[in-house]
Amino acid sequence: LSTLLGHRHWHVVQIHSTYLESNWPIRFSTVDKLGQNIAVVGKFGFAHYSLLSKKWKLFGNITQEQSMVVTGGLAWWNNFIVLACYNLNDHHEELRVYLRTSNLDNAFAHVTKVKSETLLLSVFRDIVILFRADCSICLYSIERCDGTNPTAIIQVLQEVSMSRYIPHPSLVVSVTLTSVRTETGISLKMPQQACDAESIMLNLAGQLIMLQRDRSGPQIREKDSSTNQRKLLPFSAPVVLAQSVENVWTSCRANKQKRHLLEALWLSCGGSGMKVWLPLFPRDNRKPHSFLSRRIMLPFHINIYPLAVLFEDALVLGAVNETVLYDCLNMHSSAVEHLEVLFPFCIVERTSQIYLHHILRQLLVRNLGEQALLLAHSCATLPYFPHVLELMLHEVLEEEATSRDPIPDPLLPTVAKFITEFPLFLQTVVHCARKTEYALWNYLFAAVGNPKDLFEECLMAQDLDTAASYLIILQNMEVPAVSRQHATLLFNTALEQGKWELCRHMIRFLKAIGSGESETPPATPTTQETNSAGGFEFFKHRSISLSQSAETVPAGKLNLQKTLSMPSGPSGKRWSKDSDSAENMYIDMMLWRHARRLLEEIRLKELGCFAAQLGFELIGWLCKERTRAARVEDFVLALKRLHKDFLWPFPIIPAASLNTPFKNEKYRTAIEEQLLKSQSADSFVNMDIDTGISSAPRSHSWFGSLGSTQREMDTMSSHGPHTQDAFLSPLSNKGDECSIGSATDLTETSSMVDGDWTMVDDNFSTLSLTQSELEHISMELASKGPHKSQVQLRYLLHIFTEAGCLEWCIIIGLILREVAVINQVFNLMQFPEVAGEMLPNIKNGLQAVDHWATVDCPGYKPFLNIIKPQLQKLCELSEEQVQLEAFQPTNTSKTTEQASSRAEESRSSASHGTTPQSEASSTTSRHEENLSRTAEEDAFQEGTYDCSVS
Repeated sequence: LSTLLGHRHWHVVQIHSTYLESNWPIRFSTVDKLGQNIAVVGKFGFAHYSLLSKKWKLFGNITQEQSMVVTGGLAWWNNFIVLACYNLNDHHEELRVYLRTSNLDNAFAHVTKVKSETLLLSVFRDIVILFRADCSICLYSIERCDGTNPTAIIQVLQEVSMSRYIPHPSLVVSVTLTSVRTETGISLKMPQQACDAESIMLNLAGQLIMLQRDRSGPQIREKDSSTNQRKLLPFSAPVVLAQSVENVWTSCRANKQKRHLLEALWLSCGGSGMKVWLPLFPRDNRKPHSFLSRRIMLPFHINIYPLAVLFEDALVLGAVNETVLYDCLNMHSSAVEHLEVLFPFCIVERTSQIYLHHILRQLLVRNLGEQALLLAHSCATLPYFPHVLELMLHEVLEEEATSRDPIPDPLLPTVAKFITEFPLFLQTVVHCARKTEYALWNYLFAAVGNPKDLFEECLMAQDLDTAASYLIILQNMEVPAVSRQHATLLFNTALEQGKWELCRHMIRFLKAIGSGESETPPATPTTQETNSAGGFEFFKHRSISLSQSAETVPAGKLNLQKTLSMPSGPSGKRWSKDSDSAENMYIDMMLWRHARRLLEEIRLKELGCFAAQLGFELIGWLCKERTRAARVEDFVLALKRLHKDFLWPFPIIPAASLNTPFKNEKYRTAIEEQLLKSQSADSFVNMDIDTGISSAPRSHSWFGSLGSTQREMDTMSSHGPHTQDAFLSPLSNKGDECSIGSATDLTETSSMVDGDWTMVDDNFSTLSLTQSELEHISMELASKGPHKSQVQLRYLLHIFTEAGCLEWCIIIGLILREVAVINQVFNLMQFPEVAGEMLPNIKNGLQAVDHWATVDCPGYKPFLNIIKPQLQKLCELSEEQVQLEAFQPTNTSKTTEQASSRAEESRSSASHGTTPQSEASSTTSRHEENLSRTAEEDAFQEGTYDCSVS
C-alpha cells in the first residue's frame, strides 16, 4: 500500500481565523475533482482555499458575507463554486455561482432565483441537481460564459416531484445524479446512452432509492433530437437498492480496463459494513445469458470507517477510532475531576484498507468465477495484488479448517483453482502456509496440491526463492531424507544460477538436517546480498597458504613435492569443527562437483565468484585436481573463453608498427619488451608485482619454499643491473641520444591504466618519441581490459600459482602479456617433478596458440616471439636431464631431498641474475648443472629435511 499511496497524503488545513471567529461552526465543505481547492461554509457566507498557493480567499465586503446563509450546501464545477443560499436582504432563495479566480464579491457572481428552499445540492457533469423543501427535485444545466468577467449561466432542465414517496423532506440524507444503470452498455439500444444515462440516487432515512430514465418508449436519434426533447425524458418508478445506507460513492470516469470498479455503486452501511452494486459483463462482448441479472449487490466487511473510495486503486480511505481512558491515579478527589474521568479520550487515525479479496470471494461463493477472473485480471497490475490473493486464501482456510460443523460445499478448492489462473499461484500458497498454523497445513495442501509437486514446479519455473520457502514446508511434513533430497536439488540449481545468498542458506539448512535440528528450521534472513561478487570479494575470504608457514622455516628445508600436492592452511576446515563429519562431507562433495564442472567448462569468472561467496577452499582443491580437472586440454579455447568472460580485448598490431622505425626487428622487439614490462607494473591490491616483492613478504605463493630465489629474480627483472643487459636494447640514432628503454621508468612512478603519465624522473624531459611510436604504445594500452577484470585475473593467477596449476598460469600470463609471469612459470618447470607432468602439455599448448595467433590473432605474435627462446631452452634442458637420468640409478626415497636441493640451486642461480633471453640462459644452465651435482651430494650427507605444511 505504501507503494501505491506514495504520492497521496492527508492534508490538514487550518481554517482562516478571521472567518472562523464570526461564522463558527462549519456546516458544509467540498473539494474539487483535482483535490487542489477547498470550500467551507459556516454560519454566514463561505470561504475557499487553494492548496497550491496556501492562501484563503474571503469576502472583501463583510456585509455581503453576513447577508447570505447557505442552506443546501455547495459544490465545485470546473473553476466555479455553485451554492444554494437564502438572501437575508431580499428574502429570496437563490442559486449562486462564483468564479474562483475572481475576488469574492457579489458583483462577480451569477444569481438565479429558485421557488422554494433548497435542502441538498450536488453536481454531475454539467448538471446541477437540487432537492427542495417541497419534496421536489430540480435539474439545472450549467454553462460557462466567457467575457471580460467570465461567469456561468444556469437554466432549468427538469423538475421531478417526489411527494408520493417522501413523507417529510428532512428524512432525505443525500441526493445525487449518477451514470449508474441496471442495463450495461451492451444491452442499451444506442451506444451513446451508456454515457448519457442518468439515474437519481436518493437516500431516504437510510433507504437508497434509485430513479432511472425511462427508455422503454420510442427513442430519438441523437442527430435529430433537440435539447429540450432530450432533457424532458421522464424517470421511471423508484426502486429500493439497499438499507441502512450512510454514504454513497460513484464515479463518472471511464476506463475500459477497470469497468467493474468504475461503473459500480459503493455504499457505506454503518455497522453492516460496505456494499458494492457491481455490474456483470459477459466475456469477449458475448451476448449475456437471459437468466443472469445485469448487476449484483455484494456485501463485505471492513475494519475502518470509510471516508472516500479510490475506484481504480481498489482502496478505501477512512479512519479508525481508538478509545483511551484517563489515568485517574494521580488525580485529586474533587467531584469535577471525577466526572472528567468518566469521559473517554478518542484517538482518530487516518488509514486505508483493501477490499478486492472480499469482492472476489463473494463472486466465487455465487458461482460467478468468470466475473471474478475478469475483475482480477483487470487489477493484476496493482502492486498489492499478490497480497489480495493471499488474504483471500488465508481467510477461507481459517474459516473452513477451524469450523466445528461439517461444510457441505467447501469454498477452499474453488479458491485454490481460482488462484492457479495466475502466475503467482506458487508464491501465494507458500506465503499463506508459512503464516498459518502447522495444524492447518494438511487441510491446505489437500486442496492446493502436494508440496513436493509444488516444489518441483518452482524448480521448473526457475523460482528458487519460492522453492526455498517450500523446503520449510517439506521439512515439517516429510521425513529428513525427503528434505535432504529436495534441498540437494535446490542447492545444485542455486549453484548453477549463481544465487550465492541462497546457497549459503542451503548449506546451513543441510547442516541443520544432518545435525538433528529439523524440528526448528533456521530462519531465512531478510537482508539482501550487497554484492554479487562481481569483484570476487576475494580479500574478504583470504585463504591461509602454505608459504605463510614457510617464512619461519629455513630455506631449503621444505619439500617441493608435498607443497604441490597438499591442500593449504587451516581454512580448509571451513564449516565447523567436525569438518570430517558426514554432513560436511556431503556438502563438500557437491561443492567439489560444481567447482569441477566450472573448471572443465572454462568458467573461471564464475569459479572465482563461487569460491569468494561460499568460502570455498580453492587452493587446496586445485592441488588435488591439478592433474585431473585443472589440466588444460585446449589452450586456444581457454584463451578465447577468458577473453570473452573477462571482457578482455584481443591484442592488435597498429598500422604504424609496419612503418619505420618498426621495420627494424631489433628496434621493434625492444619497444615491445619495454611496453610489456611497463604493463606488468600495475598495482595489485597494494602489492606491486615487479617492485614490491622485495619489501612485502611473499606469503601467498605456492613456490614460497624457493625462499629468496624468486624474490631476487623478480627484483632484478624490474630494476636490477642485469636486466639492462638481458633485454634487447634499441638502436639509438645519432640525432636522438635518448634511449627508449628509459620508458621503463614510467612504470615506477605512474599508472598507464588510469591515464596518469606524470613523471618523477627528471630524464623524462629528454625522451622524445615519434608519433608512430606513441600510437603503438597507446594501441597496446587500449588492448587492456577493465580494471576490475584485471584485478580478478591477477588474483586467479595468484590462486593457480599457489596450487601449482602452471598451465592456467601460462594462459593468464598470455592474456596479461607479462613476461615476469611466464618467467616464473618457466623457472619452476626446471624441476623434473614439475616438468615431467606439465612440460609436454604446455609445449603443445603454446605451439597451438602460436599457430592460432599466426592465422587469426597476429597481435599475440610479438609476445610469443619474446617467450619462444625460453621455451626452447627449457625443452633442451628437460631433454638433457632425461638423458642423464637414463644412465644414473634413481633412488625414489631421496626424491624430496633432490627437489629441496634444486630449490637451493634456483636461489643460487637467481642471485647471479636470470635472463629471459637465450644468451644469458646458457651460462646460467651450466652453472646450475654444477650446483646440482654438488647439492645432490650434500643432500645424501645431510639426511632428512624438515617439511612444514598446514
